Amino acid sequence: MKVVQTAFRQGATPDFSALAAIEPNLVLAFGSVDALRQSAAALADAFPGAQRAGCSTAGEITAKGVEDGTLVVTALHFDHTRMAQVSTVLAGMDDSFAAGKRLASGLPVAGLRAILIFGQGVQINGSAVLSGMTEIVGAKVPITGGLAGDGGAFAQTWVLDEGGVSSDRLTCVGLYGDALQFAHGSFGGWSPFGPARKVTRSVNNVLFELDGESALEVYKRYLGEHASGLPASGLLFPFAMLGSDHTEVGLIRTILGVDETSGSLTLAGDIDPNGYLRLMHASTDALVDGAEAAAEAAKAMQANSGDGLALLVSCVGRKLVMGGRVDEEVEAVGDVFGQGATLAGFYSYGEISPFTAGVECKLHNQTMTITYIAETA
Repeated sequence: MKVVQTAFRQGATPDFSALAAIEPNLVLAFGSVDALRQSAAALADAFPGAQRAGCSTAGEITAKGVEDGTLVVTALHFDHTRMAQVSTVLAGMDDSFAAGKRLASGLPVAGLRAILIFGQGVQINGSAVLSGMTEIVGAKVPITGGLAGDGGAFAQTWVLDEGGVSSDRLTCVGLYGDALQFAHGSFGGWSPFGPARKVTRSVNNVLFELDGESALEVYKRYLGEHASGLPASGLLFPFAMLGSDHTEVGLIRTILGVDETSGSLTLAGDIDPNGYLRLMHASTDALVDGAEAAAEAAKAMQANSGDGLALLVSCVGRKLVMGGRVDEEVEAVGDVFGQGATLAGFYSYGEISPFTAGVECKLHNQTMTITYIAETA
């Protein structure tokens, strides 16, 4: 397996010659909205025989740290692993479950080892997409990836696939063969505060009431002066999902939108209608420790220490909390994997990964998820 990466600023003329030299069969591209849209045609011309996948971001990740306004392109040449790519149009949030089923149904079943997925990040229910996919491929096939960003604007995101870039598509790449190494880890680092609140009215990923009150009004009371910045300021104060006994279930939900008329909050994934929610906050040190824990979990699953790709998908909310120290969580991951791993990834509106090996994949918010991809000799 060979991995080569390049990055350039928005508006620059890309040079893909070093990447093309390895004759890649998979090309991953993550960039700002403008950088990705401007480079889609050049990517198709440079890599006509490769599967192409990626999305717009709220920040781009390489081993050098975090950038904005760039395009990071990573080319992979697999010696033994086979691939199949499927894309579908997402008609709207209500189409999420069916879209997931369409994606998974298009993948050949025989030999399927893992799936990478990238989707638009605004008008989507990421939990429902995963539920649709899992219904087809089962819970034992790991699915990882993330939802696109647009620099924190929450207006329009873009996905790259074999057809170019689009604001309404989802794409997935199935990976096949016994030589594939596919390891993953996911961790947050957020701390709860305030009381647990009972979900008293919700529909899928839309939260209407907590403890019988308007969810939006309850949330605004907690945010205080930060409420004027909604929905973006909601990234600083996500919800922890709790079970009926108030224990954490390991999932965090962030805010995608608010509706003043209905007093509701639209979250990035489904909510347990019989569960509880509790607000969370974090410090930079805790988030960096969480990123390191995710890397350690992924590394523990590795079959060997050969060269590979470490794909990092981290939530834009973490980036906002860490500010000028955001590079530290990428550095922490790099320290765990060492020189053998090429780091690539993006800040997202939703992270996709199982908790641990053999566990059903989930949509996460406010986490660092890491996928390590390599081949055995």
